[in-house]
Amino acid sequence: MLTLVAEQPESLWDVVLPVEARELPEDLARLDVVLAQEELLRPIVERWRSEFERTGRLVLSDGRPTIAMETFVRLMMLKARYGWGYRTLVSEVSDSLHLRRFCRIGLSGRVPDESTVRKLTRRIGPEMVNEITRALIAKACREKRFRARAVRIDSTVIEADVRYPTDASLAGHGVRALARQARRTMLLVREKVGVRDRSRAMGRALRAISRTIRRRSGEAKSEVLELTAKTGRLLEASIKETRSLAARARDRSRGRGAKRKLATIRRLEQLADRCEKVAKQIKQRVAGEPITDRLVSLSDPDARPIRKGKLGKPNEFGYVAQICEVTENTRRGARGLILPAASAPGNPGENTLLPTTVAEFTRLGISPREVALDGGFQPGPTREALARIAPERVFISGRQQPGSKRTQRRLQRYRTGAEGRISHLKRSFGLRRSRLRGQHGQCTWTGWSILAYNLDTLAIRTG
Repeated sequence: MLTLVAEQPESLWDVVLPVEARELPEDLARLDVVLAQEELLRPIVERWRSEFERTGRLVLSDGRPTIAMETFVRLMMLKARYGWGYRTLVSEVSDSLHLRRFCRIGLSGRVPDESTVRKLTRRIGPEMVNEITRALIAKACREKRFRARAVRIDSTVIEADVRYPTDASLAGHGVRALARQARRTMLLVREKVGVRDRSRAMGRALRAISRTIRRRSGEAKSEVLELTAKTGRLLEASIKETRSLAARARDRSRGRGAKRKLATIRRLEQLADRCEKVAKQIKQRVAGEPITDRLVSLSDPDARPIRKGKLGKPNEFGYVAQICEVTENTRRGARGLILPAASAPGNPGENTLLPTTVAEFTRLGISPREVALDGGFQPGPTREALARIAPERVFISGRQQPGSKRTQRRLQRYRTGAEGRISHLKRSFGLRRSRLRGQHGQCTWTGWSILAYNLDTLAIRTG
């Protein structure tokens, strides 16, 4: 059952508190005013209504009640704003009178468990968060608190929550993961023969690779390739045993608990498929063949290697998101609102994501006068995509531009501010690394970061 509004946080205990404890700090008070708008909760109602239409379950009125969505949105706002994990978030809110009052949780009330907040974040997904962002921007434009006159667009890499991957380390991870998942399957289906844990042999090979690389000689390279091929053979042996175990387990997955057994077997087979891809990559590397669609993580298979030409980070592993900031002017220090980010699997180009960004303008009814873009945009496809909003001036950095030199300098300075804005999002709102796995998780994480930034921006304007 959907619960929208939290109960009144005041109680008899508040009478004995001093005035300073009952009043919110200035920054939280401004955020509280912005979050008190009823329009922000409407997308959540639509999300539950669509689930009812799809499944037929009375999720709006029957069943176990959810935590108050008003409280949930405020908790996620704090999480993105301060960079807390779920456990830290619950701990900080539990111990703070001000944060309890901000999240609409009384002194005698219980803060939601971290697992509840985590699971609800996954269940809601990115689309509902983007709808809240759209509702916030539409309300700001409708009430004329914000007028969209200029736009700057740039793409950035959202790092996946993975270590720096190598083929040998992925093989070592695969051997351990297959043995661990096989033990769970064996206990469930009562199978005696499982998958041998080759962690020790794999560890010896990985340590030998580390010692060989330190020599930095021509012979070391060929030895590393031989040791890498050895890790691939160990992984293939574990995959073969996994396939055999999965086949036997399927024959035994009948009767009571069959659904749970089949789900466990599917997870085992899915892991084996990913490990097979790693083994194939190792063979391609040893043979000197190019690898077009490299797997960089077994736990986050959607993450991809991305080269952006940075000196500090020539290779990044994660996802590409296109950030679009709408501002009221192009002056120095202009701070505006950010539209829901456009993202796609792999390493898409600027013009690949631009139509999705332009669709957000059309959806919100925004028609900016000036658009400033990075040099990665191609003039022809860019103007074709922007024809739907018909801006007066389109500036692409590094390209021959019409207009006066003064205008070009102004727009160049304005476009450069997009990089500063992205840096601000990464430093202060958690956009540097997505802690949720997969493309769906990355979009959810990015959506909450952008929503927290927009709420903070409107709160500053309110003050």
